[in-house]
Amino acid sequence: MSNRKMITAALPYANGPVHIGHLAGVYIPADVYARFQRRLGKDVAFICGSDEHGIPITIRAKKEGVTPQDIVDKYHEIIKKSFSDLGISFDEYSRTTSKNHYETSQDFFKVLYEKGKFTEEMSEQYFDEQAGEFLADRYIVGTCPNCGNENAYGDQCEKCGSTLSPSELINPKSMLSGNVPILKETKNWYLPLNEYEDFLNEWIIEGHKDDWKPNVYGQVKSWLNDGLKPRAMTRDLNWGVPVPLPGAEGKVLYVWFDAPIGYISFTKEWAEKNGKDWKDYWQSEESDLVHFIGKDNIVFHCIIFPSMMKAHGDYIMPKNVPAFEFLNLENDKISTSRNWAVWAHEYVEDFPGQEDVLRYALLSSAPETKDNNFTWKDFQTKNNSELVGIFGNFINRVAVLINKNFDGIIPEGNIDAPELAEIGEKAKEIRNYLEKYEFRNALTAFMNLARFGNKYLADEEPWKTVKTDLEKTKEILFIGSQIAVALGNLAEPFLPFTAQKIYDIFNVEQMNWEDVETSKVLIKGGHKINVAPLLFSQIADDVIEAQIQKLEDTKQNNKKTNPNANPMKDEITFDDFTKIDLRTATITEAEKVEKADKLLKLTVDTGVDVRTVVSGIAESFTPEEVIGKQVMILLNLAPRKIRGIESQGMLLLTTKPDGKLSFVTPDDSNVENGIEIG
Repeated sequence: MSNRKMITAALPYANGPVHIGHLAGVYIPADVYARFQRRLGKDVAFICGSDEHGIPITIRAKKEGVTPQDIVDKYHEIIKKSFSDLGISFDEYSRTTSKNHYETSQDFFKVLYEKGKFTEEMSEQYFDEQAGEFLADRYIVGTCPNCGNENAYGDQCEKCGSTLSPSELINPKSMLSGNVPILKETKNWYLPLNEYEDFLNEWIIEGHKDDWKPNVYGQVKSWLNDGLKPRAMTRDLNWGVPVPLPGAEGKVLYVWFDAPIGYISFTKEWAEKNGKDWKDYWQSEESDLVHFIGKDNIVFHCIIFPSMMKAHGDYIMPKNVPAFEFLNLENDKISTSRNWAVWAHEYVEDFPGQEDVLRYALLSSAPETKDNNFTWKDFQTKNNSELVGIFGNFINRVAVLINKNFDGIIPEGNIDAPELAEIGEKAKEIRNYLEKYEFRNALTAFMNLARFGNKYLADEEPWKTVKTDLEKTKEILFIGSQIAVALGNLAEPFLPFTAQKIYDIFNVEQMNWEDVETSKVLIKGGHKINVAPLLFSQIADDVIEAQIQKLEDTKQNNKKTNPNANPMKDEITFDDFTKIDLRTATITEAEKVEKADKLLKLTVDTGVDVRTVVSGIAESFTPEEVIGKQVMILLNLAPRKIRGIESQGMLLLTTKPDGKLSFVTPDDSNVENGIEIG
């Protein structure tokens, strides 16, 4: 096994924050593995960064009325901070909009182009004539041919889950203009994946049938059995890495071509900062490359990216791709579009100082080989029963007893006590599981050592023996302190913040993993420890109920026919309603209010009288546009002065999706002024 570990974690899309599904399915297991390898003394590069290209980002930008760069700048910082707050120990976290990444991706593409690895193919793609651009699949909507959903995308129907192509949609329309797109010829560069089938079969199907996870191996085998086809490595878009060829204006690299190259470009950045040679990690057989991803990325990391690297010729292949399945939330699929998620940055705000609780809960529910489920009640139980009741309880009892009875000095004890053998055995067991990417089993083995320590104290009862047999008490607490320090060291990959607290309590430095496995004494007699704060605290029912209620509010909000609608105001009685006097009226005169950009002074014929109304509609209408407009007016609203003008009433308006105001008016334009509404 190599001494050099090149560890990557899937690049998160910078079109939104990170949620617990991402954390459980990629980033926390990857961090555990990277921390563990460092503890073994390996030369580790743990690399990640924001994926800042691709259609999801441009769609979000259009929805919010900003540029794609605005979107990625915002979410890159949110994501980066979330990872840091939760102790994800990347050696480099960068972004695919960096100059270095553009150059690395373009150089990679040019090498393949110059080697003749691409084919140039003409194809017909949907084109929006009004917008003047080709449409990515996600910018085409129409009726799903399978379930009749009228808002299916050109690549997938989110209602029935069918995978689609734009040509299959019934009545396709452009999301950019709403018009019916036309088919137009365009040229793109394709990587003939079919030419790499023999290589992939030999490398994966034969070479990794015994050491890759069944879910990964099975999916790759299925793809290869179905036969691979050429895949376009360029796209007709205006957001992405430009294709570095003459005559390729308006084309960018396919996001799944440039994104995995981000691992390489980010390694270059890290290597330059740290006096390393990036090629040692990517182009040397002495390096083990490991990709941590979710199951939806298996095809890209096990078929497309390896084919790209094989075509290039200078790169090593992944040693393993331990892809995880999906994590559900409260028995429902996590969905960013439905806001059905627990967001990392919100968790850190809601549970300050409890980052390791989330790490523990997600690791213990990690969807390693099949989808798993997260519930807030289970989260509470894991904290209160396991972290507080078992792990934290043991560390606290050992430290408190030593401080109380021996002035904080570790007593001398028997270094050959049989109980100490359990430390080395558990350390080896955890190592064995982590090397096989079995994180849940590793965490269980770790907690079993804490259970062993608790049982040892319960059986020996040092709080009683201190009154009857001081020497025996010293022996018990010497052994207890060895287990406690071992737990601190073994906790570090899983619970780094808690591990540091234990180092501080026992006044020790972190040890290499092998020393924990083999040393008879981890902390010597005569060593002074510090006063012990509680490692974990109970999480009350009301805290959990608040999180459940937040999800329930989300569920209710998702039932809205208009998700942008504000919540209903407080209920009123029928008697309250009868007091409101709504009438039809007509605006007869209008002028701007001096030194007030938003206000118009209106003269309104209410049928009862002619009165003045001051209204904040000047940003949506000119005075000329509203004269003669039939409107609805709240007639019996108490007058008030606005900019020195007495305003007598309020007009009824609503806000359109573009932010502009719109009058609420009668359907029949011949309704007389003064007619009551209600």
